[in-house]
Amino acid sequence: MIIKVLLTIIFLVVMIGVGVYTRKQASSVDGFVLGGRAVGPWLTAFAFGTSYFSAVVFVGYAGQFGWKYGMSSTWIGVGNAVIGSLLAWLLLGRRTKLMTQHIESRTMPDFFGTRFADQKLRVVASVIAFVFLIPYTAGVYKGISTLFEMGFGIPYEYCVIIMAILTAVYVILGGYKATAMNDFIQGIIMLFGILAVIIAVLNAQGGLVAAVDKLSVIPSDADPAVNGGFASWFGPDPWGLLGVVVLTSLGTMGLPQMVGKFYSITDESAIKRGTIISTVFAFIVAGGCYFLGGFGRLYEPVIGANGKIAFDSIVPAMLITLPDILIALVVLLVLSASMSTLASLVLTSSSTMTLDLIYRDKKSLPGEVEEGTIDDIVAEKIERRKVVVMRVLIMFFIAISLLIALNPPTFIAQLMGISWGALAGAFLAPFMLGLYWRGVTNASVWACFVWGVGLTVVNMLLGNPVNPINCGAIAMVGGFPVVWIVSLITKKLPKQTVDTIFECYK
Repeated sequence: MIIKVLLTIIFLVVMIGVGVYTRKQASSVDGFVLGGRAVGPWLTAFAFGTSYFSAVVFVGYAGQFGWKYGMSSTWIGVGNAVIGSLLAWLLLGRRTKLMTQHIESRTMPDFFGTRFADQKLRVVASVIAFVFLIPYTAGVYKGISTLFEMGFGIPYEYCVIIMAILTAVYVILGGYKATAMNDFIQGIIMLFGILAVIIAVLNAQGGLVAAVDKLSVIPSDADPAVNGGFASWFGPDPWGLLGVVVLTSLGTMGLPQMVGKFYSITDESAIKRGTIISTVFAFIVAGGCYFLGGFGRLYEPVIGANGKIAFDSIVPAMLITLPDILIALVVLLVLSASMSTLASLVLTSSSTMTLDLIYRDKKSLPGEVEEGTIDDIVAEKIERRKVVVMRVLIMFFIAISLLIALNPPTFIAQLMGISWGALAGAFLAPFMLGLYWRGVTNASVWACFVWGVGLTVVNMLLGNPVNPINCGAIAMVGGFPVVWIVSLITKKLPKQTVDTIFECYK
């Protein structure tokens, strides 16, 4: 216990120290939200990866999908690396950096409002982002607190509250630069931690071959007479597995807290290096998490009060048998993953609410003359006020998500399905197509907002007749034909406006 407490205290002191160190760079809006648009490839790549993979993946997804699909759940991690990281950087990295800098966009809702010349889109997008990032944040709290409770014996409620306070402190102090620097430190811990844990768990089962042999004799849930499904290449339910791969991989390209990383990177050469770093990171961390979760059936499942398997307790049950020093490493691993994701979520939510709702400036395209410009002194005061408001909203957002986390309505995976489904279902298609296709209309963006949020909410209100994971995947993929078809039959944006926006790629 002394080792666990000491390592955790050192870790938390370093996190707060980084916040104090970077606080001077967080005095302006660009500094607080984007790190001055001058964050290097290593920090950006690790920020992308650590925001992607949190306790939601390590505890919630790895446990539930490892139990359901066995070793084939490793494909989810491979999909996260190839589609969620490599493809995301290749398709979005350069174009997002150039266009958002050209139109002076700081947030994803701001991009929608300026790119499609409709500030109402900006307002609605900011509300969607704020509302549906909350269940995601609650899921992250639940994941880390479940593991903390196992490792330290601290009641779940106290874990959640402590996590919230510590994350708020360093984000409020240092903004995005503090988040990015801490993400790098946390990413290093995650890389070494996941490798050490996999080796320890497999050794406890007699090695990889012995563990796979044990898994191969476990009967299928659907047909107890059939063995070997959990040790096969594509598992007992390949189509269900594909839905999870789509949701967890494609979704990153439509999430505000993920896409925002491309806003702040320094230049195009940094994007090329960041692509490689981010992909390797995802292969190790995501692939490792799901590979580990695939052996969950070799351990006695935890049965909840409702008589069903408590999926969020599967991974903690696997790890509780490890030596204390490794449990300490696991706690730091998940704490690192979760605090980085929480920091990204609360920063995204507060900046969106501040810049796109409370201080919604009149935007003009590059080259246009702004009417009634204000002097530098007044502008500086407004900038400082915006930063103060963002810091207050960080506390507000954390408080709301805390209330949900203290009484979570469902499993972590379902919380994620609802959040990712609505956000990426609404944002992914219009954002990606808006970077490439001049023909996207603002009516098609409205249609996609209705499609993504509507499908997710209706499914939830009907008691989830379609699994939230599969519903989220359908929302994301279905957004592309929605935007394409509606764009073909609705009024196009003025050619001059579109040409001005796309000048950034010349």
